[in-house]
Amino acid sequence: MTGSDTVTGSDGRTPDQRLSDLGLTLPVVAAPLAAYVPAVISNGFVYTSGQLPFVDGQLPATGKVGADVDVTEAAGLARICALNAIAAAASVAGGLSGISRIVKVVGFVSSAPDFTAQAQVINGASELLIEVFGEAGKHARSAVGMAVLPLNTPVEVELIAELANPGS
Repeated sequence: MTGSDTVTGSDGRTPDQRLSDLGLTLPVVAAPLAAYVPAVISNGFVYTSGQLPFVDGQLPATGKVGADVDVTEAAGLARICALNAIAAAASVAGGLSGISRIVKVVGFVSSAPDFTAQAQVINGASELLIEVFGEAGKHARSAVGMAVLPLNTPVEVELIAELANPGS
């Protein structure tokens, strides 16, 4: 798929329609916590900053996965992070229709010392992206265990998306 292709899938639905069908809306993009912006466009791609699982300005959970937070809850938090990342990307791309595909996802998991299921946690983000973008939501990915993340959040997700109409 190239940047000029549509994200309307074989089912005929757009990402906006899929998001609505999931009962979701794009949240307001969280204000940066330091000296950065939520997303930037460069050379036909949108790069998001790491997104935390904020819901209405609050973190629903804190702590380490494998100690304070279980895998299922952490995967749900990764899903929220992905929704926040989609919102950040859409905010600079002119909406969801401005994104032709998800290229790369990097997920960070604040992990207890013996926790090794980071990939299962970040699947929460990956699955949402595929649900919203269909085939164009399938992406390369890294899932990385961390000692600690900002604000003691259990998970953080960033993504790279290809623009539908780069240069316009």
